[in-house]
Amino acid sequence: MRIVIGADHAGFDAKERLKKFLQKLGHDVTDFGCYSVEPVDFPDIALLVSEAVRRKEFDKAVLVDGFNGAMPLAANKVHGIRAVAAYDTISARFAAAHEDCNVLCLGGKTHGELALEEMIKVWLNTPFEGGKYQKRLDKITAIEQKCY
Repeated sequence: MRIVIGADHAGFDAKERLKKFLQKLGHDVTDFGCYSVEPVDFPDIALLVSEAVRRKEFDKAVLVDGFNGAMPLAANKVHGIRAVAAYDTISARFAAAHEDCNVLCLGGKTHGELALEEMIKVWLNTPFEGGKYQKRLDKITAIEQKCY
């Protein structure tokens, strides 16, 4: 699978570990930054990653910030992006099964390496259930297409 990964400075260390983990699982991983712990603005990274997923350059994305609040806020502003904040394997499973999540958001400072890895594994290996969940996602698409 082609996966793009990005983080702000608070999620940098976790991103570096998760990038290696995803590569070890056999995925083609592209890193859109940031590339150090020097402060960056999270919306810039979220936009780069989300637009690449929207354009179908990548199958899925992982965004990492410090506590998992900032990245989903920014990523979900991009039409077609379904960024979900996962806090455990249950929320990661529902993100895939119910929301057909294409951008998984994680907190690099709120979870340890093994917990983050397990959330990613569950998310990647859980199929979208469709049905009533697709109907709900269609409503979200209709909201995105409204002009205000």
